[in-house]
Amino acid sequence: MHDLVIRGATVIDGTGAERKVADVAVDNGTIAAVSNDVAVGPGQREIDGEGLLLTPGWVDIHTHYDGQATWDPYLTPSSWHGVTTAVFGNCSVGFAPVRPGTEPYLINLMEGVEDIPETVLAEGIDFRWESFQDYMDVLASTPRIMDIGTQVPHAALRYYVMGERGADFAAHPTDEEITRMGELLEASLNAGALGFTTSRTVKHRAADGRLVSSYGAEEAELTGLAQAMRRADAGVLEVNSDFGEGDFARLRAAAEIAGRPLSVLLVQVDKKPNLWRETLDQVGQACADGMEVTAQVGSRAIGVMMGLEATMHPFTSHPVWLEMAALSPRERYTRLRDDENLRHRLIAERPDEKTMHFKEVELQRTFELDAAVNYEPAPDQSIAARAKAQGRDPFDLALELMMQNDGQALLMHPFENYCAGDLEVVKEMLEDPNTVCGVADAGAHVGVICDASSPTSLLTHWGRDRTRGEKLPLEFLVRKQTHDTARTYGLLDRGVIAPGYKADINLIDFEALRLQRPHIVYDLPAGGRRIIQKADGYRHTFVSGVEVMRGGEATGELPGQLLRGARAVPN
Repeated sequence: MHDLVIRGATVIDGTGAERKVADVAVDNGTIAAVSNDVAVGPGQREIDGEGLLLTPGWVDIHTHYDGQATWDPYLTPSSWHGVTTAVFGNCSVGFAPVRPGTEPYLINLMEGVEDIPETVLAEGIDFRWESFQDYMDVLASTPRIMDIGTQVPHAALRYYVMGERGADFAAHPTDEEITRMGELLEASLNAGALGFTTSRTVKHRAADGRLVSSYGAEEAELTGLAQAMRRADAGVLEVNSDFGEGDFARLRAAAEIAGRPLSVLLVQVDKKPNLWRETLDQVGQACADGMEVTAQVGSRAIGVMMGLEATMHPFTSHPVWLEMAALSPRERYTRLRDDENLRHRLIAERPDEKTMHFKEVELQRTFELDAAVNYEPAPDQSIAARAKAQGRDPFDLALELMMQNDGQALLMHPFENYCAGDLEVVKEMLEDPNTVCGVADAGAHVGVICDASSPTSLLTHWGRDRTRGEKLPLEFLVRKQTHDTARTYGLLDRGVIAPGYKADINLIDFEALRLQRPHIVYDLPAGGRRIIQKADGYRHTFVSGVEVMRGGEATGELPGQLLRGARAVPN
């Protein structure tokens, strides 16, 4: 008798193959049988899957749960969206290695780069480690809802070896320091780190304004670290870069020295709207030359959510708003609601014309995020366009909308992947054979985004709901978020529904699959704020054959493990 049998579900197996109705059996945490013609024997537990999609669990390779993984066994919001494997340590930031007493620097860096408040990290993280291996041991000792993997962050490694000089992107390590960084990286990879990550973008700054220190890493430093990866013969080189002149060539050269896969983040930016295509062409050429290179792309635009309780909104720098800085969010909302003159001053006064003009321009690409949760709104639905049509000040409309839902309504401002006012560029990215899903930043930017829900919007928007262009086949979309992401990190035991593979499974009511409206909660350590977003339609999620989510709620089971190194294809 099988441990579990799911009968008559529509199986999308993660390989891109055409869906089929089949029975799926699970034994000892792995898939034992997938059959649409021969009856599968009975199970100790059986689930009627008729009318439901059965897919592999989502593999999210670009998260920032480095701190949250030490205090939250449920890794929300990701677990609400069918994610069964999460990889963090991305973008050169993380919390190991760390010398005792230097934790504030890593916290300051994570706060600035990934918008996770210092108070949350300082309160939530119990630094019970120094080496990266120690950090992995702490992660391994904590029960959790999903499998996790972590990577060695360049900035932390640099600071550990170089001290305060290591926080300065313009400071260059000595030969001895490069050797020491290489030794530590090699040891961490040998202990099971899934990769090494670096950042070369001006967007990444510590909370104190300093650029992330890996930004200025020169050839000697990159070469020394690449040689360490070659010696270990393990790990992925993950990079977030602005891709200035010659940068891809430098990164390609490092990956060639390492003899390891290279994975780069890819987005469209307004200032250089075609740069992503140039970079993707370079990725394609590297692949044609026999290298393993992937570009991580999103399923929707990248932007910020604005609200009266969020980190950002059109009035955050307005003196009238700053006068209320000492009030709680509820108190600020109550004053705004009850004081018409206060609202008038926010709208009518222009104390800083330059700043207010910039924000007014922002409102030309800012949209109401209503219950429909539309991530591809038309330009004529922007706050500025709607206000013009109504003969109103756009700030007046923005304030009115944010006052809805008891002052908790949110606006959406996409600033990347939306230059043309639609998601055609994202479609192009997704369709490229060398791309995988991977810029959701789950666990990060908690006061401005909630893109941990991206796997759900990948299916709903592109597979069913899109109205402003072509849709994409579900089989293709599932592969992008399972088989392909898993293989990017050598996790070859998951991401496919086939005998021998790990029984990480989503059972989905696709017609009912919906993103709920994002909202703000105060559930982080020290009462920290974050934007969360749940979903309807996930009936069951299994990790290693254990049901961890049922009907959108956690079962309390915690079978997840720390992944140490790559995983082989099942026999």
